[in-house]
Amino acid sequence: MRGRNEHGAGADGVDRWSRADWWGVVLDAPDAPALARFYSALLGWEISKESENHCTLGPASGVAYLATQFAQDYVRPAWPNSPGQQQMMLHLDFEVSDLTAAVDHALELGAELAGFQPQDDVRVLLDPAGHPFCLYQGS
Repeated sequence: MRGRNEHGAGADGVDRWSRADWWGVVLDAPDAPALARFYSALLGWEISKESENHCTLGPASGVAYLATQFAQDYVRPAWPNSPGQQQMMLHLDFEVSDLTAAVDHALELGAELAGFQPQDDVRVLLDPAGHPFCLYQGS
C-alpha cells in the first residue's frame, strides 16, 4: 500500500520490535485490560503494551497484533445479528487442532458458547465483552 513502510516486511531474523510493517485488529471493550488478558490466555500471546484505555498483544513472531481499547458506553453486539440490536462489525477466526479441547479452554477462561451455531464443524463463542469469535478444526 502507498505510504506503508515495508522495512523488515517478510524478513526472517528481523527483531519483532524493530519491524515497521505492523497490522492488526482493535476490539472495543468496556474493560480493555480484562479483554486483553482473556485473549492473551486463550492464544498464548504476550501483552506488549497495557494501560487502562488500550492494550496490545501478539504472537512471539510475525507482524500481526490484536489490540483492545476502552469504549465509553460500549454495547455488546448481538449474535446472530438481530434488527434493532447492536450489530457485530467483525469476528475473529482461530484454527485449532482439537476443537473440543479448544472450546473447553475458551469456556474455562470466561468465553460463552453462543446459542446459535450455524455450522457443525465450527464453534461460535463470545468473548467476555460479547464479541463473537470462531474456533474451527484444521485438516
